[in-house]
Amino acid sequence: MANNLYNNQVTPKGYKRGGGVKKPGKVRSFFGKIRKKLAPTFSEQFGKAKKSGKKTFTSTRDDKTKGKLEYNTKTAAEVKAANKRMSNRERARVGDTSKQLSDKGAAFKLARKSGKKTFTHKGKKYTTLLKGEKPNKIMPELSGKTSKKIKKFVGA
Repeated sequence: MANNLYNNQVTPKGYKRGGGVKKPGKVRSFFGKIRKKLAPTFSEQFGKAKKSGKKTFTSTRDDKTKGKLEYNTKTAAEVKAANKRMSNRERARVGDTSKQLSDKGAAFKLARKSGKKTFTHKGKKYTTLLKGEKPNKIMPELSGKTSKKIKKFVGA
């Protein structure tokens, strides 16, 4: 009986069994073509620019910055794949500074490698400790009976 009820169900207007969608009529498709010419969506503009082989395009959809911003036609996956192929040194040669150290970062790295506790950059003093790292406190060497008691108590 359940199968009989299922087979007699009425599907919503415009939909066929199997998930197909009814195509728009002549009037709707006419207005759709006009809209694409007058006010194309961002994805339509992106697709058109990519298809024509452009590297950048300007979007006309944004109200505040209409035609002022340039967008790249590369997808995020394409950029990621290109970055994997290039080393940091090659990227620097091209002009990408995202993976390069800043002046302060380079000074910090040099000071830390040479074993200094502080370094100076543009007239200010900075420490070479990393975030969350605590300085090593070396206990002074004690002698006599008190030192034995302290060491025994501390567990050194």
